[in-house]
Amino acid sequence: MRLRLSPRAARLTAGPAMKVLASSWRIEVYHEERWRQIYQARRAHVYLLWHEALLPLLWHHRGQGVAIVVSEARDGQYLADFATSLGYRALYGSSTRGGARALLAAVRELRAGRSVAFTPDGPRGPRRELKPGVIAAAQRGNAIVIPVHAESDLAWRLHSWDRFMIPRPFARVRVTYGIPFEVDPGDDGFAKGVARASASLAQLSRTDAWPAEAIAIA
Repeated sequence: MRLRLSPRAARLTAGPAMKVLASSWRIEVYHEERWRQIYQARRAHVYLLWHEALLPLLWHHRGQGVAIVVSEARDGQYLADFATSLGYRALYGSSTRGGARALLAAVRELRAGRSVAFTPDGPRGPRRELKPGVIAAAQRGNAIVIPVHAESDLAWRLHSWDRFMIPRPFARVRVTYGIPFEVDPGDDGFAKGVARASASLAQLSRTDAWPAEAIAIA
């Protein structure tokens, strides 16, 4: 039997518990200068990350006013409630529901000089396969793309399409930033941007891999 909580119940129970858990993580950051210089210069930028690594990266970038594209499904509402409690702004939509609306909202954020986080393999996968909407948003919003990945030495992994990662109490969490890039205009620039984004996330996933003790849970 699967237990389903309303978003309100999840916000009142799981949210505070998750903050306590996250505050115990020992976060190690690699190549932080790759994003911080862009952030301090107030350049519009896109954080590009796999869905499985979303939780520790939400915690790491809390309080920065980042907008995040989240699914309109129930699971997306859980994440949206947790994200907004950390200072994020939710843009609702996905590749399957409300995608065009979310893309337009993301472009407006970027053109205003703000930052947006995308999980390009969400909300239903396939795992680690990039959907190109994020690159279209970066191109139209004249934004810099910042690939980022997170791994943990001790983590729970959900039995979900993405093997969603929840670092365990006092786990070490490694956050690694890839080389930022811009998307050139036109179809050729778009195609090259998609290829570079896919290659960058794939490289981060390989080089940041941690021989972790992962426990699968339902």
